[in-house]
Amino acid sequence: MSSSAWGLLALFLTTLLIASWPLGIWVARISSGRLPQWLLRLEAPLFRLAGTSPEQSMPWKQYTVALLAFNVLGALVVYLLQRWQAMLPLNPAGMGAVSVDSALNTAVSFATNTNWQGYAGESTMGYLTQMLGLAVQNFLSAATGIAVVFALFRGFAAKSTAVIGNFWVDITRITAWLLVPISLVIAIVLVGQGVIQNFDAYQDVTTLAGSPQTLPMGPVASQEAIKMLGTNGGGFFNANSAHPYENPTALSNFLQMLAIFLIPAALCFAFGREVGDPRQGWAVLAAMTVMFVIAVAAIMPAEQMGNPQIAALGVDQTASSLQSGGNMEGKETRFGITASSLFAVITTAASCGAVNAMHDSFTPLGGMVPMVMMQLGEVVFGGVGTGLYGMLIFAILAVFIAGLMIGRTPEYLGKKIESHEMKLTSMAILVTPILVLAGTAIAVLAGAGKAGIANPGAHGFSEILYALTSAANNNGSAFAGLSANTPFYNYLLAIAMWFGRFGVIVPVLAIAGALAAKKRLPATAGTFPTHGPLFVVLLMGTVLLVGLLNYVPSLALGPVVEHLMLWPSV
Repeated sequence: MSSSAWGLLALFLTTLLIASWPLGIWVARISSGRLPQWLLRLEAPLFRLAGTSPEQSMPWKQYTVALLAFNVLGALVVYLLQRWQAMLPLNPAGMGAVSVDSALNTAVSFATNTNWQGYAGESTMGYLTQMLGLAVQNFLSAATGIAVVFALFRGFAAKSTAVIGNFWVDITRITAWLLVPISLVIAIVLVGQGVIQNFDAYQDVTTLAGSPQTLPMGPVASQEAIKMLGTNGGGFFNANSAHPYENPTALSNFLQMLAIFLIPAALCFAFGREVGDPRQGWAVLAAMTVMFVIAVAAIMPAEQMGNPQIAALGVDQTASSLQSGGNMEGKETRFGITASSLFAVITTAASCGAVNAMHDSFTPLGGMVPMVMMQLGEVVFGGVGTGLYGMLIFAILAVFIAGLMIGRTPEYLGKKIESHEMKLTSMAILVTPILVLAGTAIAVLAGAGKAGIANPGAHGFSEILYALTSAANNNGSAFAGLSANTPFYNYLLAIAMWFGRFGVIVPVLAIAGALAAKKRLPATAGTFPTHGPLFVVLLMGTVLLVGLLNYVPSLALGPVVEHLMLWPSV
């Protein structure tokens, strides 16, 4: 890595720490309900209208049913908005109804916080659909993930209770007192940087070359803010954060990267406060940060070295064996290799899916890094809420392994980890690998699946593997070389997204309920400490061994083979 790359990484992590620590205090207050009185007075009429109150806490099964019903309803609304789009207002370009398979895929995508987009936003969605459907789900799906981790906080912190909180209260407070205020600030800053925000009709202009061109307009900044803050990733335009109307400057690019990690990092601090030991939050954050830095240190050299085939073919006359200037294919010149590579790791580590470069054009190893970040289970910071509860599931597994090694019943934060919790943990960990690997196998065997491949051989396999990895892990980014807007892929990826989201959430909530019912035991001399360097190493090892080993054979068939085919020919 170059000195400028290390400098950008250091600046990013320092800014993240400074911004996320105080935010974590506020998130902890939202989780526990320790809000200022004037906010409690503001929200009280809403809860009375809804027929609930913060005092009406739910058992985990009731919490789960409420969460699932809420998200099914959200998906239905997004689906109907797309199907009825031609009859709705705020559609200056006259967009017609979206096809059944694409509408279903998009509805599931945004309800599950995946935001996979098989369509071009500027030529498919009207303004009302973008705002009332997609942007609203950006808030609500993000709030759902945070609500789940709040329930898990309470499971660890409770001394012995049958309830884990009130879903309706959680989703209201998270949306109103966390996501909306920060999104408003980010949107204003983005507008100041040049991100558009209007309801104008599309503009017909003449380029400097004298050719006619239609420029899409729309309320972009407001959607851009929550797409990043909520680790959603759904772009207003097909080019996503590579589009100059979504991400025009180096400063807007830095702000968007910061927004992606802001709440996941803050949740680590909130976790430590909620369980009564801030060191626990620091330990989890340290594990996430180390794995993130390793990923950045892997992708930067791969992209800075570039493609050796270009020099070998004589295309690059200035390089003897490597591409001069590194691999700039598919990257915006205003960001360059360093900012594009960092963005790629951040967006795939954090389950965001927004992209400012085409991952399909990365070098084989450069493209493998974002793929691996997703395959780890989106736990390296991860999505808002989902990243932390995924990492805590691995933490439960880590202390179970440690307990086996020292010959005593494992405990985590004073709660005994027994067979029931381990069965649920195994379910939560195995859901996504099954969806990814089975889905990839189906796609490479089916004629309709192979028809979408743009590149033959190992890279074509990587395109399919990346798509299923992104869908099942609720990321939403793509290699972009796969023609996925077909009935086959729309239905296959919708299944992967839905069960990749809720197939994990249900066991996590069941774990929260089981932990809440247990007594919290005091630490003893034999208790394995879960706040020091040893635990951080154990946690990272568990994530890498358990999370990644499932995918090693598939990675060998894709990016690893492609890399070996590329380099020996120089």
